[in-house]
Amino acid sequence: MMRVLVPLAQGCEELEAVTIIDLLRRAEIEVVTAGLTDGPVTASRGTVLVPDTTLAAVVDQMFEMIVLPGGLPGAQYLEEDSRLYTMLRRHAEQGAYTAAICAAPKVLAVAGVLDDRQATCYPGCVAPDAFPRLTLIDAPVVTDGRVITGRGPGAAMDFALELIAALVGPERRDQVEAALIRSH
Repeated sequence: MMRVLVPLAQGCEELEAVTIIDLLRRAEIEVVTAGLTDGPVTASRGTVLVPDTTLAAVVDQMFEMIVLPGGLPGAQYLEEDSRLYTMLRRHAEQGAYTAAICAAPKVLAVAGVLDDRQATCYPGCVAPDAFPRLTLIDAPVVTDGRVITGRGPGAAMDFALELIAALVGPERRDQVEAALIRSH
């Protein structure tokens, strides 16, 4: 079974975190949520999330994908966690997927994962001058190789569906989306 790590930081964007976790689990992908510290995580709008484990407990494990929810100050806490950089670089070097949405693509940029790639993020979260090897695209979701980025909370469902397509194929993605009864 595919395993995906979703690190949860205090102040993360709950719409993004919960949508990612929920849709991946609907696709029968194992999702491991890991708090940067022990205990519950209070998201940006006050929703309390209870991670499955801590980042310290899984730091040496490999996953098919690491997905970073955005939100502030959650993305800043992710950006300040050196363990995450080690994991992101190791996963990227070994061909695993890395993904981030909203303010969190900056973490991928700082880790060097977005060098020579196209990506999207919440407007203003990534300064183009600071990352000259990154091409920012104004789109809800951008996939470039094994890196997937999303613009913000409004793109969370499309972002999560793209993650499913990448991991288990477009047919499974379409099945999950059909059961959601989305209007287009």
